[in-house]
Amino acid sequence: MSQLERTFNQPLGGNEMPRFGGPATMMRLPAMETAAGLDACFVGVPMDIGTSNRPGTRFGPRAIRAESCLLRPYNMATRAAPFDSMMVADIGDIAINPFNLPENIRIIENAITGILGEDCVPLTLGGDHTITWPILRAMAQRHGPVGLVHVDAHADINDEMFGEKIAHGTPFRRAVEDGLLDTSRVAQIGLRGTGYMAEDFDWPVNQGFRIVPAEECWYRSLVPLMQEVAAQFGDGPVYVSFDIDALDPSCAPGTGTPEIGGLMLSQALEIIRGCRGLNIVGADLVEVSPAYDPSGNTALIAANLLFELLCVLPKVEYRQ
Repeated sequence: MSQLERTFNQPLGGNEMPRFGGPATMMRLPAMETAAGLDACFVGVPMDIGTSNRPGTRFGPRAIRAESCLLRPYNMATRAAPFDSMMVADIGDIAINPFNLPENIRIIENAITGILGEDCVPLTLGGDHTITWPILRAMAQRHGPVGLVHVDAHADINDEMFGEKIAHGTPFRRAVEDGLLDTSRVAQIGLRGTGYMAEDFDWPVNQGFRIVPAEECWYRSLVPLMQEVAAQFGDGPVYVSFDIDALDPSCAPGTGTPEIGGLMLSQALEIIRGCRGLNIVGADLVEVSPAYDPSGNTALIAANLLFELLCVLPKVEYRQ
């Protein structure tokens, strides 16, 4: 059956059901038990036992889904029409163990491996940033070492936190040690704040990462930066990891480790839209802690950014 003959899932429209009603899925898409038959899926990882400061990201996926009811299926700025060109659904949450962090590494890796085995691209709703390490383990098994666009206030390359190797501040150190990343194709964008040591950002540079501190982004369009990143990354597989604390807390206060002087929302859109044309094999949006933003704006921003990530997947078609 040709792509033109396929019938694709559609989000439930606001004129069919008021936005305060309907299913509590991402964008009110159909809920599926597995990724079978899907081109892309939304999947939640409601975990926060890897956090070191304010907890609450276990409630992130639910809050993001709730706010996503405000989204519509067409991207009016980029002309992306993901639901006209891909089969997409919400496959629910990975059933993590709320008491055992090492066990969750295995659980998450196995779940993402199953999704990839269906030739489906996972868009993951976090959850704290620990989850990216097991996701990358699954990615590397299928694609080999991947490039990485990492948008964050923090480099997350600590060797240990409180003597532990597994935490939300260690995933990219573990990923390098495991050979999961093509270190010549890694860009960390938005880094800032105070550090434990003067050399905190030296380690990723020594691995070959491109580091873009937030100060280099102030008052600038990031379109030229993303053009450089795209040229550097080429056609190889790329994973995108977006920590909501990359944004300035004036935009997104609902997170566990906020840092002043962050990216603006327009820059976040420029980064994600600048990923169009890359061979994106998966993405995540992490560290939304809804309790610290009663307005719901942080979760709403996260929902919009996840939609933008969906819009830049390789199979997406664009309206003329």
